[in-house]
Amino acid sequence: MFDTLSDRLANTFKGLRGKGRLSEADIDSAAREIRIALLEADVALPVVRSFIANVKERARGEEVSKALNPGQQVLKIVNDELVTILGGETRRLRFAKTAPTVIMLAGLQGAGKTTLAGKLGLWLKGQGHTPLLVACDLQRPNAVNQLSVVADRAGVAFYGPQPGNGVGDPVQVAKDSIEYARTKQHDIVIVDTAGRLGIDADMMQQAADIRDAVSPDEILFVVDAMIGQDAVNTAEAFRDGVGFDGVVLSKLDGDARGGAALSIAHVTGKQIMFASNGEKLDEFDAFHPDRMAGRILDMGDMLTLIEQAEKTFSQAEAEKMAAKLAKGPKEFTLDDFLAQMEQVRKMGSISKLLGMLPGMGQIKDQINNIDERDVDRTAAIIKSMTPAERQDPHIINGSRRARIAKGSGVEVSAVKSLVERFFDARKMMSRMAQGGGMPGMPGIPGMGGGPGRQKKQVKQAKGKRKSGNPMKRREEEAAAAARREAGPQAVEPAAANPFGLPAGGQSGSADEFDLPDEFKKFMK
Repeated sequence: MFDTLSDRLANTFKGLRGKGRLSEADIDSAAREIRIALLEADVALPVVRSFIANVKERARGEEVSKALNPGQQVLKIVNDELVTILGGETRRLRFAKTAPTVIMLAGLQGAGKTTLAGKLGLWLKGQGHTPLLVACDLQRPNAVNQLSVVADRAGVAFYGPQPGNGVGDPVQVAKDSIEYARTKQHDIVIVDTAGRLGIDADMMQQAADIRDAVSPDEILFVVDAMIGQDAVNTAEAFRDGVGFDGVVLSKLDGDARGGAALSIAHVTGKQIMFASNGEKLDEFDAFHPDRMAGRILDMGDMLTLIEQAEKTFSQAEAEKMAAKLAKGPKEFTLDDFLAQMEQVRKMGSISKLLGMLPGMGQIKDQINNIDERDVDRTAAIIKSMTPAERQDPHIINGSRRARIAKGSGVEVSAVKSLVERFFDARKMMSRMAQGGGMPGMPGIPGMGGGPGRQKKQVKQAKGKRKSGNPMKRREEEAAAAARREAGPQAVEPAAANPFGLPAGGQSGSADEFDLPDEFKKFMK
């Protein structure tokens, strides 16, 4: 969603790099480019004016003029201001002192409230809660059945006594759900309310009546991040008519300009609390302004990536795999490789995972073109092998490759390529596990300079070269013969001992050298 904004900001900062000092013209030019980027991203005009004024004021201050790298300092200022307009610190849910905690969802029809109710329920279930989804949207056709299906997929409880489709009293359903939750010992109630295609008095009145009936601890306004500036107007209307405590952004994985999402928190004064970035129920998480700012500025989101890895990977399995690799590359088999690949796949889309790494915005076209089915093809190839072939891929010959290719529905060359890449990856992983770091990065601790790397071989010294001139070579051979006939006495003193001591037989030689008395006892 923020690709266009990220590209424009990246081009702006390229012009500031390498400058030892920023002039007024540099600051004004950068501010102008940032303003254009924000307006093109559909950010509300009052937000743009406030943002640019703060950036210019801080860019002209001492923190930039005295900085060692002014360009990076301006980037830091823009990052700080982005975090500010996105809401500052992460806003957490408020839970009631006495269960159940009531969360009411409000918003326009089509914003994704019903699906988001299931996502929020699944997320809270993962936090150790027992949520209950309540169907109070009795206007939209099949809304009650949809919420029932979503609740079943999420594995959470559902309460919908009325059939909907225009039948039933949503206020009474909301009231009854609180007592039902207490009886069934659900500690959180999520109330899905009706919406309209636009703001109208009936919708506002119904939402206000439900609010008064259940006294929710949190009212979350669900907004479609793709609807542009109208999202801000709708948010202001709900704030004034019903009131809400936080904002939930849906459809952040869309390709529309996402400036409305940047504007809501600043205009309404209510923070964004959650964000939905996909169609699957698990593609939902708490909204972190600092992490979103980092993504927009192509600085990555390593914290979210680490959190997803911690949810997916078992600590015991990771330690077991590290111990295997430390023993040697042959301990790591294709079965282990398949298990690791399936764990990574559980984390989500490969392209989304790569997008969380810093600097990936420069190759986002290649990342977007990644075929997620390649992982499935690789798994199919490995699963078409026998247990012996997975344990020792060296035994895979031509006939075995043909059989594996036929069983997995790929070309023989794909099987050969997979085995070769596996051997290369196994060597690299084993070297890193043994402390050798990454290959090709010598001299950096942990990146190729560790004990796992082979020591540099010392070249053997070559013998003394003979001259190519026949006359000079005969003279050298004659001199060498004369030295051999003269014996050791003819050897120069400095050449006879590597430490420059006199040779044996001369005055003050090593043979006549006597140790002090206090050292003689150690020589006995």
